[in-house]
Amino acid sequence: MRSINVMILGAALLAGCSSSKDGVNNSNSKGWQKLFDGKTTTGWHTYRKPTAGTDWKVVDGALFLDTKNKTAGQGGDLVTNEEFTNYHLKLEWKISPGGNSGIIFNVNEDPKYGATYTTGPEMQVIDNDGHSDGKITKHRAGDLYDLVKSRVENVKPVGQWNTAEIILNNGNLELIQNGESVVKTTMWDDNWKALVANSKFKTWPAFGIYKTGKIALQDHGNDVWYRNISIKRL
Repeated sequence: MRSINVMILGAALLAGCSSSKDGVNNSNSKGWQKLFDGKTTTGWHTYRKPTAGTDWKVVDGALFLDTKNKTAGQGGDLVTNEEFTNYHLKLEWKISPGGNSGIIFNVNEDPKYGATYTTGPEMQVIDNDGHSDGKITKHRAGDLYDLVKSRVENVKPVGQWNTAEIILNNGNLELIQNGESVVKTTMWDDNWKALVANSKFKTWPAFGIYKTGKIALQDHGNDVWYRNISIKRL
């Protein structure tokens, strides 16, 4: 009888660890939480809308933005239901030829902000050679968009999967692409304020100021894929 009770207790504990109120899958033994279950858009919604637009589809275990069969009002940037403060985000991305997208973080969804990028910095996702934005310094894959250029360029050819990591811990920000650290900086200090003041965001008072926010996958009008999305709170 005791062994049966232990088994029931163990099952209950496992069940408690496998779900969350707003996310897809709660933390595992190493503290990682899946933000995408590989099957549905659970845990995500289009920015400032209650659900995910139907242009965001799940295909072969990836979130796919289908722009070739676009439906009016059914795209938009996809954001997490949950907010995060200090964290380590991991995912994989693949871009279409000539495509552009981005991973935007610390997004504030207050109705007074019209888009994710008015508050959240971005790790660039792009076809460097096929999109005109890729010709601009600080606008290439792995860059902290319009703020800090990557130390190295190690993006894979278009159509192949890349890994991306964003680590933010008490203002210390690191971007990792395909296993290499490509950007390191500190948010919210005087240097950060100078970076913003010398960027296209200089007239946006709410840009890069929030210490807690949502993760967004950008709809830039091109086909893009994201998969294996997980996060660890630090």
